[in-house]
Amino acid sequence: MINASELPPREIPEPPLDDEIAGPEDLVELRLYVAGQTPKSVAALANLKRVCDEFLPGRHHIEVIDLLQHPARARADQIVAIPTLVRKIPEPICKVIGTLSDTQRVLVGLRITPLQSRVSNGLTTQDPPR
Repeated sequence: MINASELPPREIPEPPLDDEIAGPEDLVELRLYVAGQTPKSVAALANLKRVCDEFLPGRHHIEVIDLLQHPARARADQIVAIPTLVRKIPEPICKVIGTLSDTQRVLVGLRITPLQSRVSNGLTTQDPPR
């Protein structure tokens, strides 16, 4: 029988870092797929700009792709509904479909940790939301 004290010590691996979440310093590259100037497309762009200005100030890039002008992009980029928001960078690619009016749904769907002022709660601006 083998005594456990005779076995070499087993190294316990560190838990993996959550590299799927965009942290407060990461540049976030977003693509919004729309179909012309429909009310839903206009609302999605306005909501996206509001979310980015509030939660990603100075660390986002938005590319708007009008599928009426570039219909081949829908198939190439696997877009099945519009409006669709896609986080291209950082990977993995994440998608949110709709007008983006629900801010929490957008942040969770894109796996974004917002950088926001939380001084009123006694937290610094670098603290992630709870």
